[in-house]
Amino acid sequence: MENNTDVTEFILLGLTDNPNLQVPLLLVFLFIYLITLVGNGGMMVIIHSDSRLHTPMYFFLSNLSFVDLGYSSAVAPKTVAVLYSGNKVISYNGCAAQLFFFGGFATVECYLLASMAYDRHAAICRPLHYTSTMTTGVCALLMTGSYVCGFLNASIHTADTFRLSFCSSNEINHFFCDVPPLLAISCSNTRLSKLLVGCVVGFNAFFTLLVTLISYLFICISIQRMRSAEGQKKAFSTCMSHLMSVSIFYGSIIFMYIWPSSSQFRDTDRIASVFYTVVIPMLNPLIYSLRNKEVKNALWKTLNKLYPQSFGVRRK
Repeated sequence: MENNTDVTEFILLGLTDNPNLQVPLLLVFLFIYLITLVGNGGMMVIIHSDSRLHTPMYFFLSNLSFVDLGYSSAVAPKTVAVLYSGNKVISYNGCAAQLFFFGGFATVECYLLASMAYDRHAAICRPLHYTSTMTTGVCALLMTGSYVCGFLNASIHTADTFRLSFCSSNEINHFFCDVPPLLAISCSNTRLSKLLVGCVVGFNAFFTLLVTLISYLFICISIQRMRSAEGQKKAFSTCMSHLMSVSIFYGSIIFMYIWPSSSQFRDTDRIASVFYTVVIPMLNPLIYSLRNKEVKNALWKTLNKLYPQSFGVRRK
């Protein structure tokens, strides 16, 4: 990567300059990250250890947990370290690496959520053909495609952003290295870079969102055709967790990258970034586990194996 600048490090200005908020923010970020580690790590362990969960739906869910861990870990540990030590410096290469991994995992999540919507469409709209539709090969292809698209997107943005010069300032008005605040401090012409962000992020977001919406359109039609009210309720309940994740994730992404209200990085952008970098990865395992009886039963089974004396009474 060619470096057209003398800058060797950046300074992350963080969330606030108020010293009275540093400790509360440290505790909040640390707590959220620990919940993210336990929740997503636990979800992967539960799905891997219970053979009843070795289905396409849970295959995608375990990968969602891995992706959530990935892009949260690209941001949260550095943020916690800055809040704890007060050292806001991040190296040039460290900033590029953070942007690459965060952008890669975040884009993978877009395609992964679309794949999960297609899986629910196949399960509800064509239940008799589900096993022949969502084969191991198809699941592997969807997953591989998600990672290829995600990290290809990250490579494009990272290479384009770090070809720019940063001669006027090295202070990033954010708590991690992201494209918009880096473009804001570049002394190069960023017009093409901003256009690239809008086009590439817009394509990834709207294409995957379109796949998700079309899948749920057919799902809604199929549910309406069901004669049994119990069947309708069961079919709809299997989609609710995914719909909640999609709404929260895409809402934050569109607000942050596709419909910016100004060329300057705003406080509202920073708040939105906190939401989708650390809050959403924490919420996803809670959303999917609290609304999923199979996951809760598998969790109880795992706890019963690990702590038979404490969880010896079988759950009804």
